[in-house]
Amino acid sequence: MTGSGLEAVMDAEMLMNPAAMAADGCLVRGVLDRVGDKWSVHVIHLLGGSGTLRFSDLRRSIDGISQRMLTVTLRGLERDGLVTRTVYPVVPPRVDYALTPLGETLLATICDLVHWAEAHTADIDAARARYDARAEGVEAI
Repeated sequence: MTGSGLEAVMDAEMLMNPAAMAADGCLVRGVLDRVGDKWSVHVIHLLGGSGTLRFSDLRRSIDGISQRMLTVTLRGLERDGLVTRTVYPVVPPRVDYALTPLGETLLATICDLVHWAEAHTADIDAARARYDARAEGVEAI
């Protein structure tokens, strides 16, 4: 059986086995806790497109992120092995960030998510407008 055939069988078995699905859900939840926050996807996407970036370059490139939140996000990504932090012994201090090989494996998935969002933003906006219009109609009654 090919790799993709085996994966399809394993996925089907998981759907039929709630305990296996719950265990797998815990693994997925842990990953989503890391990359599903407001800023991690932005950081990974930027580093994937730019290679190595300084802290100040990252901060300038991500609209609305505070210095503290960028620091917290980078520390979490570093802790999970997705980002490397290189400190250079110079004045003023220089710190560079880059994706690790593990982080690079996540980049394709994030790029797919970005492309999906770009392709479907209008559909999502239209669905939200329809929902909001229905909700306003219910409130008026």
